[in-house]
Amino acid sequence: MRRLLVLLAVLWVCDGVKFGQLCSSNPSNSRRTSDRWGQGQYGAGRGTRLHQGLDIKCSDGAAVYAPFDVTLNGKLTVYTDPSKAAINEGINLSGQGLCFKLFYVRKGQRIGTMLPMQSVYPGITSHIHVQMCDKRDPTPYF
Repeated sequence: MRRLLVLLAVLWVCDGVKFGQLCSSNPSNSRRTSDRWGQGQYGAGRGTRLHQGLDIKCSDGAAVYAPFDVTLNGKLTVYTDPSKAAINEGINLSGQGLCFKLFYVRKGQRIGTMLPMQSVYPGITSHIHVQMCDKRDPTPYF
């Protein structure tokens, strides 16, 4: 019974979590919709696979902020393709009972800097890819 109460308390706390502003160029955390490279919502088609994150618009070079108090758990490598080296970084974060990843972000003085997506995907809506560690839909947190 005690374990159930603890689990319910954790779920209740996490349900109230909302991401604060992620990108200096996007105060409202507006989402990438559709461009020549696809769509940014969770579950969008990516050829034979599904998009496992949510894309929040962010201008190349913009400051990236922590959405709430977070712990930096490490650096991520996004791609194995050397032609995408310019945007091949991300970070793994936790806080507010959540574990999530931000792609196309390099750790910096703030939490990071948006990497130059246009250099790899000309015409894409530059964005931060937000992916939950357990790959569930991050949309409810925005």
